[in-house]
Amino acid sequence: MVAVIEEHPEVQVFDEISLIEHGVRTAITRALPVGLSYPQYEVLNLIARRGEDLTPAQISDALKMTPGAITNTLQRLEATRLISVEPCPRDRRRKRVRLTAGGREAYNRAMAAIRPKVEKLREGFTQKEFREALPFLRALRVWMNELA
Repeated sequence: MVAVIEEHPEVQVFDEISLIEHGVRTAITRALPVGLSYPQYEVLNLIARRGEDLTPAQISDALKMTPGAITNTLQRLEATRLISVEPCPRDRRRKRVRLTAGGREAYNRAMAAIRPKVEKLREGFTQKEFREALPFLRALRVWMNELA
């Protein structure tokens, strides 16, 4: 006789979140223009959404990536001229990250490639369903951040 393991709802929630994250990452990665990695897309997306003039530390914090990983990703994006990393005019010690024209174009191409997947998502679920899920997900994220 096989023992039945009772799955606690909190474990099931985290399993589902993990599977959703993996699915999103895979779908976006497959749609990205050649040469653009998922972490690079995340940086471009963050800068495009939050505005220019972010510091590497702000990017690292927002994306929950280590400073070393962000440094590597920023160096690769700068080498391909998708971003520029420049000293802050007020405080020459800090750096500011900005999209270049090529970075804005690469971001727009990535978003155009992802758009059909987003449209399918919108066909599968209502805005109401998304809105109703948000309070719990936000509260869970805040609680998890306090644990760290």
